[in-house]
Amino acid sequence: MRFLPWLSKYPSGVPSTVTLDGKKSLVGLLEDVFSQYKHLPMLENMGKTLTYGEVDRLSKNFAAYLQRHTPLKAGDHVALQLPNLLQYPIALFGVLRAGMVVVNVNPLYTPSEMAYQLKDAKAKAIVILENFAQKLEEVILETHIKAVCITSVGDALGSVKGRLVNFAVRYVKKLVPSYHLPQACSWRRAMGLGKKARFERVLPQAHQTAFLQYTGGTTGVSKAAMLTHANVLANTEQMLVCMHPMFQSCKEVVITPLPLYHVLSLICNLLTCMRLGAKNVLITNPRDLVALIKELRKQRFTLISGVNTLFRALMTHPAFSSIDFTHLKAALTGGMALQKQVAQQWQERTGRPLIEGYGLTEASPVVSFNMLDGTHRLGTIGIPLPSTLVRVVDEQGKDVPAGVPGHLMVQGPQVMAGYWNKPAETQLVLEGGWLRTGDVAFMDEEGFLTIVDRLKDMINVSGFNVYPSEIEYIIQAHPKVAEVGAVGAMNAQGQEMVKVYVVKQDPSLTEHELIAYCRTRMTGYKVPKWVEFRDCLPKSHLGKVVKRVLRAESTSSATV
Repeated sequence: MRFLPWLSKYPSGVPSTVTLDGKKSLVGLLEDVFSQYKHLPMLENMGKTLTYGEVDRLSKNFAAYLQRHTPLKAGDHVALQLPNLLQYPIALFGVLRAGMVVVNVNPLYTPSEMAYQLKDAKAKAIVILENFAQKLEEVILETHIKAVCITSVGDALGSVKGRLVNFAVRYVKKLVPSYHLPQACSWRRAMGLGKKARFERVLPQAHQTAFLQYTGGTTGVSKAAMLTHANVLANTEQMLVCMHPMFQSCKEVVITPLPLYHVLSLICNLLTCMRLGAKNVLITNPRDLVALIKELRKQRFTLISGVNTLFRALMTHPAFSSIDFTHLKAALTGGMALQKQVAQQWQERTGRPLIEGYGLTEASPVVSFNMLDGTHRLGTIGIPLPSTLVRVVDEQGKDVPAGVPGHLMVQGPQVMAGYWNKPAETQLVLEGGWLRTGDVAFMDEEGFLTIVDRLKDMINVSGFNVYPSEIEYIIQAHPKVAEVGAVGAMNAQGQEMVKVYVVKQDPSLTEHELIAYCRTRMTGYKVPKWVEFRDCLPKSHLGKVVKRVLRAESTSSATV
């Protein structure tokens, strides 16, 4: 079995295994960092900064509110449906300190998606931004919700600025649809009640669930990975030792444009970086590139994370050259494939590397990472984290040689306990302690991993496996192409062929031109049979093209 060939690749001083040093829960971690970095800035959003000591006090107040002014008890599930605002980490830490379980809910969900997740998770309380409260009103009677806390965008910004921001959001931009939730408690009232209430310290055990983190439903019905306190602690420790060669305590400023309700940003940006005493700058709306660049110009930031689409969009903005990258040490990317040209352009324009890693919700989430000592390898997802074992196997479960694609399997302390209330689905992905990732990958002789594609996205053309990522990589390099998504579609004879959906960079691009371009760069059976031009492609909240939507459209398309 190909378990340990990468150990020699760790930088000097980086251990190949991690320990939790007696920590049993995230609550213990929180208490440690709050005490150690009490006077340092911890969070910044819209110009408002909170120290570690202030977040300690505020999160304890919110925990006391949950304990004394709601019918909830330790072990109950609390949904958080918030973008990157100061309220999110305060509520998050408060829920954990009350001994409860966090259920992250995407703010962009439709009412039906909200209803499914809230019911499935058996959430008994929810903290929600008022912008989305109307959707909650539509479905709350279908759920187990007993307590609702509604916050406004400016609630944590101070009395004067907060009121101005809330007025602008409600009455100038008109972003808050009317709603009627008479049982709800406002954020400010909840915090006031919590401040006067008695907080009872709760220390969960390592095996207890900290998060019900939903997978997004890309393979059917959305499922919640049960991430324990030990899982999350392990992944923060694994990331910390990988970042240690470059990043130092009390000196880092982190830009967080990815939503904290997504497990990648939650673990890597918030929980790992707070162990360094870093200041985290929360970006509420990363799609507003003007505001994002303005914030980047204000900060002496040392780390930024994002996805391929964000970095690409930043570099195409005319104000990008005005950003000072003098203090930047590295940029981290994950969640979707990093395009080689984006990484190269970022390195050229900033002088700093764009480091790619790999993970999935079921692994809390990080599995592998390119080291920050200069040994990172462009085009790969790096080497497995400390204490992480990987296998690349064939259909029969046998290990394949180096360089041969196969099913990627993972074992480590960060692997989830299972899916919430779904034992059958759990058995499908957890086998003898190994997690079936659903990804096709290969490992080279030095232990670097490369993802080929998602197994479910693979296209079978006359018995040949075609990986959409390969098709997309080639087409994306065409100067007239802005975006592309490749899927399998059936022809009139019931044979699967390649179909691509393309957003044009140049309006003059034609189907004939694009197919001719493909014929010179790929084997015949890989060449797209159909090209459909679109103004935009369906995207997830991270900016990934949602293939299941495209596949569904291909299935129902009369032209195919």
